[in-house]
Amino acid sequence: MSLFTVDEKECRRDGLCVAECPAKIIEIIGEKGFPTPVDGAEELCIHCGHCVSICPHEALFLKTMSPKDCLPVQKELLLSPEHCEHFLRSRRSIRSYKEKRVSRDLLQKLIEIARYAPTGHNSQSANWLVIEDPTEVRRLAGLVADWMRSLLAERAEYALLMHMDRVVDSWDKGSDRILRGAPHLVVAHGLSTMPISQSSCFIALTYLELAAPSLGLGTCWAGYFTAAANFHPPLQEALALPQGHLPYGAVMVGYPKYRYQRMPPRNKPEITWR
Repeated sequence: MSLFTVDEKECRRDGLCVAECPAKIIEIIGEKGFPTPVDGAEELCIHCGHCVSICPHEALFLKTMSPKDCLPVQKELLLSPEHCEHFLRSRRSIRSYKEKRVSRDLLQKLIEIARYAPTGHNSQSANWLVIEDPTEVRRLAGLVADWMRSLLAERAEYALLMHMDRVVDSWDKGSDRILRGAPHLVVAHGLSTMPISQSSCFIALTYLELAAPSLGLGTCWAGYFTAAANFHPPLQEALALPQGHLPYGAVMVGYPKYRYQRMPPRNKPEITWR
């Protein structure tokens, strides 16, 4: 089967697919020609779906997807500039959670949204580990506390700079400043040999945290956890990621205990114009 086929009855030969193909592997030869793949297109195609989704006439069918596989863009659901700014500025990192578990279906929905995050070469290289059990989340936080104690003993200057002494002291007193008592933890991981894995995981987790409020959920990036997961063997053993994978980021997930009322200001952007 060819890389793609064209419904010649529907195709208007407007060249949109040619113009928007990021790999530049589609061409139209002659005034009466239709879109065709260039030589070597099979190896160069990243199956992003641009050619399918840009066509207003549903005339192009990629081998891996058809127009019917792609949801239509609904203009009435697109954010206005005001809605977009309010949405982004009202986002808050949540550090207080209700003692209520999130259903697996809702966590699945959250990740389903996050998987549409952009990735280099459409690699879709982010993989997911969801720690559902709050007791296990608590145990993992304890392993992070153990890692902090070792750093306080061996690399005190660094550990004190990161305020690990205070975090460990809070932990010992029953207050979790590592994973904040969140009921769930979502870890994004990928192949360490794939250069774009890290950025793919970062962007996917950003999508996840931005989508969370629409589902009534709150999130917070788990920086201490991510650092420990990359250096502390007991925590790495507990995570049991696939061979060759690294944890590039993690976020706590749960139902927010409190509701924020205002959007605090931020520093003016430092911009260099050229």
